[in-house]
Amino acid sequence: MQIQDVRLAVVGLGYVGLPLAVEFGKKIPVVGFDINAERIAELKSGRDHTLEVDDEELASAKHLTYTLDRSTLGNANVFIVTVPTPIDQYKNPDLEPLIKASETIAAVLKKGDLVIYESTVYPGATEEVCVPVLERVSGLKFNDDFFAGYSPERINPGDKAHRVSTIKKVTSGSTPEIAQLVDELYRQIVVVGTHLAPSIRVAEAAKVIENTQRDVNIALINELALIFNIMGIDTEAVLQAAGTKWNFLPFRPGLVGGHCIGVDPYYLTHKAQALGYKPEIILAGRRLNDAMGNYVVSQLLKAMTRKNVGVLNARVLVMGLAFKENCPDLRNTRVVDIVRELQAYNVRVDVYDPWVSSKEAVEEYDITPVQDLVPNTYDAVILAVAHHQFAEMGSEAIRKLGKATHVLYDLKYVFPADCTDLRL
Repeated sequence: MQIQDVRLAVVGLGYVGLPLAVEFGKKIPVVGFDINAERIAELKSGRDHTLEVDDEELASAKHLTYTLDRSTLGNANVFIVTVPTPIDQYKNPDLEPLIKASETIAAVLKKGDLVIYESTVYPGATEEVCVPVLERVSGLKFNDDFFAGYSPERINPGDKAHRVSTIKKVTSGSTPEIAQLVDELYRQIVVVGTHLAPSIRVAEAAKVIENTQRDVNIALINELALIFNIMGIDTEAVLQAAGTKWNFLPFRPGLVGGHCIGVDPYYLTHKAQALGYKPEIILAGRRLNDAMGNYVVSQLLKAMTRKNVGVLNARVLVMGLAFKENCPDLRNTRVVDIVRELQAYNVRVDVYDPWVSSKEAVEEYDITPVQDLVPNTYDAVILAVAHHQFAEMGSEAIRKLGKATHVLYDLKYVFPADCTDLRL
């Protein structure tokens, strides 16, 4: 296959797939496929509720069409898979979306076709899990009749500076020739260039350690915050001082959620344990980061007690539900840990977030965000996410939401230390 012969289909039009399909759709014909009828309808109407692509950019993808019809995928000869790869309740990889997408593609797979995966997996998953599905359903033989590639996504939801076209892309293929084709394909849209990995397994491993490294670093800073809180030292002041050294990494403590950092390490540890190795540092970091929500609540309740604010039936406002600032993404948000822990103490919790969809919040977490903020209502306010709207409100306006005696807990250092009662 030559690059000029590519007929592209992108399977999965979420935070990863849509920006990719739009970039390719500005240059070549692309079919965007998703199983969510509401998602296809909104994209056809020219709107993206994830806010990853604005209306003007959607309209600029003149060669992009959207479909729910699996049969139309048969017109493509290159498929890019961008479905989610979450974890289950036991923190094991959930490859079901990836397997289902592979089955959908395999039903229309033809000789000479190429399937490229972008979803985060453990090293070996593409060839050990996905390729057998493609072979079984299609009846074709891998690397004789069809080929595979892996080019891990690096989307950062809500980030308008680092986009598909401006993030260096790791590429790989199942044969040297296919690897070159995959690399050339992505170079059509990635202006900052690509990195051709020597194998699919190397590309898979590179992706999964990117966020594992960040997770471990944040766990270290979270542990430092726990230590400094015991010592009565302001963590942010310490980090600012240490940050004056040129090689000190600028991580901050906090909740670690989202579709990547709080999930990807479990893919790597799952594979390592299957091979008989028990990871120590990675799992320790995960345990510490997963416990931060409960730690936040314990600190809040202590602060309320010191101010003689009753805990039983207290009213607490949690500001922010998205997993990060200035973004509507609710996937794996750890703010929910704070809400659940507070409710376990019979605290009445209101959640306010101007970014998130109330419908999604109810469907995912059975949380109905409040739409209006009433002054003099709350015994405590937790700034859980640093949305720009909260900073623009100012600490005084947020203070007015509390009763005469209340606690303001700023998890994200939105305001100076002297404007809050408690910081992480």
